[in-house]
Amino acid sequence: MLKSNKKVIVVLPAYNASKTLELTYKDLPHTWVDTIILVDDGSNDNTVEIAKNLGIQHIICHSYNKGYGANQKSCYKKALELGADIIIMLHPDYQYTPKLIPAMVSLLDQGLYDVVLGSRILGKGALQGGMPLYKYVANRLLTLFQNLMANEKLSEYHTGYRAFSRKVLESVNFQNNADGFIFDNEMLSQIIYKKFKIAEITCPTKYFPDASSITFAKSVRYGLGVLGVSCKHLLARLKIYRSKLYI
Repeated sequence: MLKSNKKVIVVLPAYNASKTLELTYKDLPHTWVDTIILVDDGSNDNTVEIAKNLGIQHIICHSYNKGYGANQKSCYKKALELGADIIIMLHPDYQYTPKLIPAMVSLLDQGLYDVVLGSRILGKGALQGGMPLYKYVANRLLTLFQNLMANEKLSEYHTGYRAFSRKVLESVNFQNNADGFIFDNEMLSQIIYKKFKIAEITCPTKYFPDASSITFAKSVRYGLGVLGVSCKHLLARLKIYRSKLYI
């Protein structure tokens, strides 16, 4: 594969990622990436110091923990300001392999798709990589419900490994989304609502103590939030009611 002529920016939404940031950074295919942005969401470890030592070009620090969604808002805003054509969101917890970036970039670069998702479900990699069984079951049930509500056929809606063309980020009003974990789900709902073309590629994942993971209680709240977003999507799709997410 040949490197894209478009500007590729990788954004790293970080929170207490000091133990895994260097591993993630070293596995990045740097010849494919023009710029790296790290947004630190009020970490209480030395994530920022490590980022500086690694030579990451753009580091943004939140003065306090604003939330996973707020972190991504800062990531995407900065990427657009820097003129990104392709934006890849990768968690710096080393759960998703950075080695898929060339494949994701190629799918967007050729104009075949507008969004590429790294799916943990395709290829049965989730359980093999150590995903807890309750999370796997919840993922499958929520995805089934979401596909019905959105009239889609995605393998999962909950991956944290995503690549976007510039026009996607300019078209969806992600600033209207929540500052918490439900942000990802709201954004994907917006993308589907606007009929952007989505590709999925199988993504091996690793679940280990230093990889980030939300608690069971937060998982339950997230699941309830997903059901809410799905219902909003259906109402908007049927032109019954359109929430601010789709404006």
